[in-house]
Amino acid sequence: MARQNRQISLDAPRGRKGVLARTPQPSRDRFGRFSESFARAMGTSGFLIGMTAFVFVWLLWNITMPVILQFDPAATNFTLLTLILSLQASYAAPLILLAQNRQDDRDRVQIEQDRQRAERNLADTEYLAREVVALRMALTDVSDEAVTRDVLRQELRSLLDQLDARSERSDHVDARPEAR
Repeated sequence: MARQNRQISLDAPRGRKGVLARTPQPSRDRFGRFSESFARAMGTSGFLIGMTAFVFVWLLWNITMPVILQFDPAATNFTLLTLILSLQASYAAPLILLAQNRQDDRDRVQIEQDRQRAERNLADTEYLAREVVALRMALTDVSDEAVTRDVLRQELRSLLDQLDARSERSDHVDARPEAR
């Protein structure tokens, strides 16, 4: 067969023939959320009590009712109930595993975020510790050079004593010529 020559359309990307050509696929996230809600519901006491009541009523009906009204007689070892419970278990196990895998993924992401947060906190703490040490060293330097009131008074007294000594010397020098 000869290949058909079709006009190339430049207004649409290659390989897409429209919305109808695509096969719809369910969202993995939507199915994952469904599996988590299913697993969460199966793990409740309400589900266990409800399932126990369902099985009890099923057995009671098929044991006590006349044979004509029994839909799963005890003579067949409750085959239909066994099939229903097996079907429920065969769907529950993979859904629970999927929910656990999603929880593991969330835990892994949370652990990584916690590790990164701990690293940032450690770096911040080390930085603050270095800053505190630098401040202490600066305060030590300042306190060694700082002039307290007592030191200032002592320095002023020593200056006054020096001035008094000079004035006394100058008085002695001035007094000598007068004595001549």
